[in-house]
Amino acid sequence: MKELKILAVVVFFSLLTYWLVEPYAHSQMHKHVEGHNFIYDGTADIEEASKEHKEAKKAFWAEVKTISALKGNVAAGETGYAMCMGCHNGSGTNMGGVVPPNLDHAGALYDKNYLIALIKDPAMASNVDHKYADTMTHPMGSIKTMFADNQSIADVVAYVMQKKAGEVTPKEAFSEACMRCHAMRYSNMTQLGVTPKFKYEKDALAHKIKVLDEQDLIKKYMGKTPPDLSMMIRARSEHFMETFVENPQSQLPGTSMPRVGLTPEGYEKVKLYLEEVGDPSKPARAALGPWVILFFIIFTILAYFWKKEQWDGLH
Repeated sequence: MKELKILAVVVFFSLLTYWLVEPYAHSQMHKHVEGHNFIYDGTADIEEASKEHKEAKKAFWAEVKTISALKGNVAAGETGYAMCMGCHNGSGTNMGGVVPPNLDHAGALYDKNYLIALIKDPAMASNVDHKYADTMTHPMGSIKTMFADNQSIADVVAYVMQKKAGEVTPKEAFSEACMRCHAMRYSNMTQLGVTPKFKYEKDALAHKIKVLDEQDLIKKYMGKTPPDLSMMIRARSEHFMETFVENPQSQLPGTSMPRVGLTPEGYEKVKLYLEEVGDPSKPARAALGPWVILFFIIFTILAYFWKKEQWDGLH
């Protein structure tokens, strides 16, 4: 019985540390941030805004709500979308600091209100307007002159939501939403895409130089090179990941990382790819876990009876 009492004490203090001490320490080091379930209505932006910017944020998101209520014309939106193809064409050309994202699955990945806000004012929608004295200087700022009226915005978003959707794989979700800034060395992915295999070393070196040049442009625009995300899924908690992707300013005020605008489903696709790359053994580990626990339970019972038999009569 003495050993069981010692075990009970050890278990008690282990659980105390795990459930009380560690969460308390974490709460003191990292503030708790409430998520908004990937709903983009400006609530977080308005709450975080300084007094002089609060009214501008309210007016901006109120107009987004007004546009969202309009019925978009898909046919008219297709004509408007043609103007987007000048930049969003998959050429991999850096424009203003970053490569414009591929929009092949934009309707499946991004929230409708976010897309409306993005066309209305990219810097405000992405919650990085603090970087600009005039948000027209945002790399995508010129779009505000291309879609000057609310109906044209509603039309092009209707087109994107209907025609640029479809099934998207986790890798495609990551590539379209994250890759233009973040590399994934464990999947051989850079800001320019998956690194091909080269026959000659000089070709490999030439490609590496192109990647380094691209990273320098991103660093100049963002202020620092965005981190490689190969192990991010294991380095951060699930709550941190969700709230950070939903609104980077909530976790890192003043950061240059823009809001991505993913829907819950889009985020799950990206997270799944992060897990595939950063924690590929998770499914096998999860399947093996119950068997390991069962083994230790049986082993503990057998060890107890063996000890009782061996020590029986020894006093």
